Amino acid sequence: MTKQYDLIIVGGGPIGLACAIEAQKKNLKYLIIEKGAIVNSIFNYPLYMTFFSTAERLEIGNIPFNCLAPKPGRQEALEYYRNIHRYFNFNINLFECVSEVKKQEDDSFKVKTDKDLYNTKNVIIATGFYDIPIEMKIKGEELPKVRHYYKEAHEYAFRNILVVGANNSSVDAALECWRKGANVTMVIRKNEINSRVKYWVKPDIENRIEEGSIKAYFASNITEIRESEVEIETPNGKVTIDNDFVLALTGYKPDLSFLQNMGIQLSDDELKIPVYNPETMETNVKGLFLAGVVCGGMQTHKWFIENSRIHANMIMDYITA
Repeated sequence: MTKQYDLIIVGGGPIGLACAIEAQKKNLKYLIIEKGAIVNSIFNYPLYMTFFSTAERLEIGNIPFNCLAPKPGRQEALEYYRNIHRYFNFNINLFECVSEVKKQEDDSFKVKTDKDLYNTKNVIIATGFYDIPIEMKIKGEELPKVRHYYKEAHEYAFRNILVVGANNSSVDAALECWRKGANVTMVIRKNEINSRVKYWVKPDIENRIEEGSIKAYFASNITEIRESEVEIETPNGKVTIDNDFVLALTGYKPDLSFLQNMGIQLSDDELKIPVYNPETMETNVKGLFLAGVVCGGMQTHKWFIENSRIHANMIMDYITA
């Protein structure tokens, strides 16, 4: 027999949990379905990542996030959100992947996963954007030495590392690998380090580049990756350097085809912003809502935990109005 719910939340990250907290307050019968571990994206962040935000801006459910350092790190965030689950005792299915959300004739939704089938009056998509790397689309990108995710620096020690990009993840990886003994080169499409890089890290990477500890090619792009070298197009012509690993930290994007398969319309431009009502977060499909960073389409720097927590209240107030 198909299980019946008032609300199914797809995604068990901080915003998905925030939606569940508000659903509990409204006495809705809900279920969170998460394809990995709880707050899976944070779990997959680099081991020693530090958030840009302060602890109180990552809080949900009015539960204090106590942190000794000025900025919390990955481990502290995981501990906080595990404790949130202990406190609220969410109805959550972990390591279960949603494959289909389909509107029925009676305006309910059929939600199909790799494990079960559910029926619900409303659906919230809070899936974030960390699942699909933005590819460079160059020859050699498929080689095993090319990594789109970075966990820690140890395996890159004493090797020739190329880091692609100049955002927070690229800068953090470049500095950590260099400090662990790697020979680090950066390839940066623009003429400078991204202005969004954490303000306490930006001077560090700029100083390392200026003193020559980390080599940087600005206004440049990789043209080909080979087994033991990389070819780079620079303003001064092509350069070939020795290389053992490429950290292609070029950003990530939401699963746009997943949204489209549910009937959600996207903008026609390159941003691919989903259509939704900014006052209720309801998409063009009645009863189907978006919450968190997925609302921004390819604008993955628009929504964060701190400015999208409010989505939970907006959706729940509308559902129960």
